[in-house]
Amino acid sequence: MNIERIGLVGRAARYAALADPVRLRIIDLLTLGDVAPVELQAELGISSSLLAHHLNLLEREGMLVRTRSEADRRRTYLHLAPGAFEGLVPSPAVGVRRVVFVCTGNSARSQLAAALWHDASEIPVASAGTHPADAIEPGAIAAADRHGLTLRASQPQALEQVLDADDYVITVCDTAHEELGRTGRLHWSVPDPVRDGSEVAFDAAFEDIAARIQSLAPRLTTTTKG
Repeated sequence: MNIERIGLVGRAARYAALADPVRLRIIDLLTLGDVAPVELQAELGISSSLLAHHLNLLEREGMLVRTRSEADRRRTYLHLAPGAFEGLVPSPAVGVRRVVFVCTGNSARSQLAAALWHDASEIPVASAGTHPADAIEPGAIAAADRHGLTLRASQPQALEQVLDADDYVITVCDTAHEELGRTGRLHWSVPDPVRDGSEVAFDAAFEDIAARIQSLAPRLTTTTKG
């Protein structure tokens, strides 16, 4: 079988995997953020065994990957696999007033996300922490500098001091997401660079967040507070 034929077979298998309303909805949700199976089951309203069937099929075709939560190792998160599909039109744009990125300490990932969003979109942005640290991590500041980006905040902020009812909340760490539950609109399971502390870890977090923002920003539009 030649390379072209292998490519056609692979594409056909991915289209077949999407030829089901439940699996297509799963992929739609994963284009926005990462989801735990238990959250997905509640969203879809199906049994755990049926969900497992759909997830196993999508995973077999290379359309999703699973990782362990850094907070609760018994928990897994589902991610859309890089290059899972091409040429499919994303869901319609969503109108939001402000985006708020949240992590636990508001000292690294959410700070980087807010700065990156500010450069990528005209939609207002803020960041906060569920348990804010005393200061922004030097590693985050250095990573931003290496990429020509300046962090906008001077110190971490508490979520309750920042959050408005109509904010579009994106959690960027597993601990914050699991603490907030449905308060968060989207979740991005970005590994904590502070635990490692290396330039490589901070750069990886920066690049992960930057890629997600590049994908999401065109899909959100500005709306005024009603």
